[in-house]
Amino acid sequence: MDDGKFRGKTILLIDGNEENRVEIKWYLSNNGFELIEAENGQEARMKFLKYDPCFVLLETELPDINGLDLCTWVRQQNSNNVPIIIQSTRGSDFDKIEGLRMGADDYVVKPINPEELLLRIETVLRRTMNRCSKLSYKGLTIKPVMGIVKFHDKEIHLTNFEYRLLYLFMTHPDQILSREQIINEMYKNNEKVINERTVDVHIKHLREKIAAFTDYPYIVSIRGLGYKFNIGI
Repeated sequence: MDDGKFRGKTILLIDGNEENRVEIKWYLSNNGFELIEAENGQEARMKFLKYDPCFVLLETELPDINGLDLCTWVRQQNSNNVPIIIQSTRGSDFDKIEGLRMGADDYVVKPINPEELLLRIETVLRRTMNRCSKLSYKGLTIKPVMGIVKFHDKEIHLTNFEYRLLYLFMTHPDQILSREQIINEMYKNNEKVINERTVDVHIKHLREKIAAFTDYPYIVSIRGLGYKFNIGI
């Protein structure tokens, strides 16, 4: 994956074929994306509004709606500019032009190699990175613009320090951060003096607040080295 810069981005995968969803989800999840699945238009609308994904991967032939109509609906949601890639077995020039006209950022014809699909997603994201700054791993989501942390659709209330600490971890997934590194990142201008024990206490409180919603071990201790935000990929 491209330097890991897109890790933690949520993709709403809309496809009526379960086998297709399983294959795509497996490949994209193993490359650091957070996948949300929908098998029809009704479910897709509900999950789009509930989870506010960073990206939409949309099949045109759904059991209850034309995927192009769903693409238009997404674009109508508060002038939403979430990146969209349409997947379809229809590969005529007319179909491609129509999909792009409806607001898609790219149009790919099935069957498509998962590696090519990944590259196309990364290419679109490079052009549109400013559209979505939120990160999500295994249901834990942080929205930097709004200053909100959620586990699925439930908000987790954090102190300012805890929020900044979690943001540091989530922007460095699977990287070991020493206590000294954490202190230096949290107070880059040395505006406040804290010791390593204080860092441990804040991490303990952050873990406890997250543990009220899930028992997944997001922040793990690496003996003698520090801490790591564990995304389990």
